[in-house]
Amino acid sequence: MTSLSRLAALVLLAIITFATLSPIQFRPHLGDANVERALAYILFGLALALGFPSRVTQTVLFVCVVAGVLEFLQLFDPGRHARALDALVKAAAGVAGIVLGRIIIALASRAAARR
Repeated sequence: MTSLSRLAALVLLAIITFATLSPIQFRPHLGDANVERALAYILFGLALALGFPSRVTQTVLFVCVVAGVLEFLQLFDPGRHARALDALVKAAAGVAGIVLGRIIIALASRAAARR
């Protein structure tokens, strides 16, 4: 499960990077942009939490740095806009995904201890 979660995190990072830095017409549109951002980073944080269960601090820092760096890189694309609020939404969603992952890990270990 850990290896699969790590692979999922890597794939999600690639998708998020493409969607963030590609020309706006190539970005996938599934609905409201804020919902898309939040969902992508929740899934990314969840995958990291499940893939690296003993590295909570590092995963939180990594999600926040990824959100900030990718948003900053949009400054160099004239067709995109970088906003601090977008970076904060992305980072908060990633941290929420990590929290969700920690809850899942705690519930799974509690269930395993009962057996």
